[in-house]
Amino acid sequence: MNDDTQALLLVQGLDFAYPGRPLLRGWSARIGPGATLVQGDEGSGKTTLLRLLAGQQPADAGHLVLGGQALAAAPAAYRAQVFWQDPRCSALDAWTVRAWLQAQAPAHAAWDAQALAQHLQGFALQEHLDKTFHMLSTGSRRKVLMAAALASGAPLTLIDEPVAGLDRPSVQYLQQALAQPAHAQRALVVAHYEALPGVPWAQTLALPPAPAG
Repeated sequence: MNDDTQALLLVQGLDFAYPGRPLLRGWSARIGPGATLVQGDEGSGKTTLLRLLAGQQPADAGHLVLGGQALAAAPAAYRAQVFWQDPRCSALDAWTVRAWLQAQAPAHAAWDAQALAQHLQGFALQEHLDKTFHMLSTGSRRKVLMAAALASGAPLTLIDEPVAGLDRPSVQYLQQALAQPAHAQRALVVAHYEALPGVPWAQTLALPPAPAG
């Protein structure tokens, strides 16, 4: 695991519970550059952890520091370094893919339009650009979000269950995209139940099993 001098994101003593259902207790991690796998079974809290790391879901306790900015002290500066989009979010439904992608560029200082074009082609998304998200299949919706995530250049990029609904060529492209050297200076945190072959994972963070009942 990376030491503090290499870590982009420091997580200390993170607690979170839904009513009657504790998920995280004293969870800590140091996440450095490269691809990090958050691994856990269904219901173990992978998506919830990504929301916590994004600063979207308040934790019950704990500290998050990203690029020297503490979430508690400077929430806007912290969140400005993050790309996170929940693929289940219905707020996207009325947007066309093209308009939503255009809206992402000013929100991310390191946005790479050339990389976006590459990922749109790699995921075979050109024919979907003028569709609304409501019209997309589960796989196409996730591919759009992952193309934006990879192009965002965000220091902390969070990707949830990346292969859900994807066809085999798209899975293969994703594996290649995650392995690109261009991502070596940022933290790509991918939540999935198993490691994707061919991705040079910098570390794996295993979540405890989901609580019984």
